[in-house]
Amino acid sequence: MYDIIFISYNEPEADANWDRLTETYFWAKRVHGVTGIHQAHIQGAKLANTEMVWFVDADAIVMDDFDFSYEPDKDNLDTVHVWRSQNPVNGLVYGNGGIKLFPRQLTIDMDLSQPDMTTSITHKFKVMHEIANITAFNTNPFSTWRSAFRECAKLSSKVIDRQKNEETDSRLDTWCTVGRENLFGDYAIRGSIAGRKYGATHQGDTAALRLVNNYDWLKEQFDADV
Repeated sequence: MYDIIFISYNEPEADANWDRLTETYFWAKRVHGVTGIHQAHIQGAKLANTEMVWFVDADAIVMDDFDFSYEPDKDNLDTVHVWRSQNPVNGLVYGNGGIKLFPRQLTIDMDLSQPDMTTSITHKFKVMHEIANITAFNTNPFSTWRSAFRECAKLSSKVIDRQKNEETDSRLDTWCTVGRENLFGDYAIRGSIAGRKYGATHQGDTAALRLVNNYDWLKEQFDADV
């Protein structure tokens, strides 16, 4: 089985989700507190000893029946695999926050200049249709706003490789309007609207879009928005 890396920074439920993961997968490894999403995944890949590496986000509640024993065929060992995740606020189901399987060496050598980490590793990308986890990002006002802002900025700026415009616009509309009644739903919608505006305003500006991975900058934007 490939190594499993758990990536955490300051997520409120990180320790609980880590404990839950390691109850079954006790050999999993954790990267904590590394600044920058690209750098955290590079550090995780360096910790791994297998040619492919599983990555689990700190806000991921892994489905009980998810199978970490999956192995791609030899033609897909250089391919990024992304499973689907369920959004607990607005009900969207797609790759945002989903469990990922990355080629180890290509992850170490990823392009640091691109705002979207997942599509900066390789042009070979495979969508896995199984729902692997719930992305429980709505744990406090800032974490909720931050996750929504980051995703909607990336969607509206069109930085995600091979995204489909009609599908993207539909997801943005859902992010910006659905789920206000759910836990911290108002912060999710406010972050979505702000992120959508920021991404659309800065399309093509790589330096500006890289800021969505800077959590200190995001806290400043949150404080100004709320």
